Amino acid sequence: MSSRSGSTSLLSPGAVLGSLPPVWLVMVSIVSVQTGAGVAKNLFEVLPPAAVVWLRLLTSAVLLCLLVRPALRARSRADWMVVIGYGVALASMNYFIYQAFARIPLGIAVTIEYLGPLAIAILGSRRRVDLLWAGLAGLGVAALGVEFRELDPVGVLFAVLAAVAWAGYILLSAATGQRFSGASGLAIASVVGVVVLAPAGIVEGGAALLDWRLLLIGLAVGVLSSVVPYTLELNALRRMPPRVFGVLMSLQPAAAALVGLVLLGELLSVWQWLAVGCVITASAGATRTSANREARERTERDQTNTDASGDN
Repeated sequence: MSSRSGSTSLLSPGAVLGSLPPVWLVMVSIVSVQTGAGVAKNLFEVLPPAAVVWLRLLTSAVLLCLLVRPALRARSRADWMVVIGYGVALASMNYFIYQAFARIPLGIAVTIEYLGPLAIAILGSRRRVDLLWAGLAGLGVAALGVEFRELDPVGVLFAVLAAVAWAGYILLSAATGQRFSGASGLAIASVVGVVVLAPAGIVEGGAALLDWRLLLIGLAVGVLSSVVPYTLELNALRRMPPRVFGVLMSLQPAAAALVGLVLLGELLSVWQWLAVGCVITASAGATRTSANREARERTERDQTNTDASGDN
């Protein structure tokens, strides 16, 4: 009996994930997100971007609510305002980037979108070294600018809006995490996102949303883009320093470019690959220096508190 239960526990999802190196989990998460984006883009000819985004959010909202079962009672008005704003940012970020995917290459869209979190990391610092990362990101934008004529300007605009929404998402995510435990805030925000995008998703999707084959593909997009990455990243963060996680996540633009090449046949020019490389390097550098600064400040605070308690 004990041997059976022992073998069962070894084969459980938690045990399997726990046995894998956290770096692998993050890399699989990145590939999963961008593969989901590639599958979604292949759907756009029969199912508009708004409908695909809505199905993705619906899938993640249902699964998160079933797993997390967030508590809704005893919440203040301020709590609801924050989590609703978080949900709007989540919906906007996904809507804008999928609209960009429909018009410009996957790798370019994600590269531009990544300027949002990069800006948050750089603007939150007062160190001169971060000017280097800002300059490098600017070089990446300039490299894209060389061939902006070859890109759909509306697609570029949507990618920029996605970057702004992602920055807002990061700030509101931190605020939500302070008010809601675990993943309950994300679950509620996902429901908000589903409600916000329901009119556009249902109207644009129309009768196509009744096709069970398209619904299954939409479900797959939701699993690949939301459920799998969230599960893997959460497990990895339990065993990995946040600074390492942040640096690894900077590989998203390169992964998007490679998935675009393999799944969609999207070839990037030398200038576009240069832009991707500049943004990746700037993101990794800004994340690393930001994490080092926070660790140093935390050490200084702890030392100050220790000295103060010693004086008392």
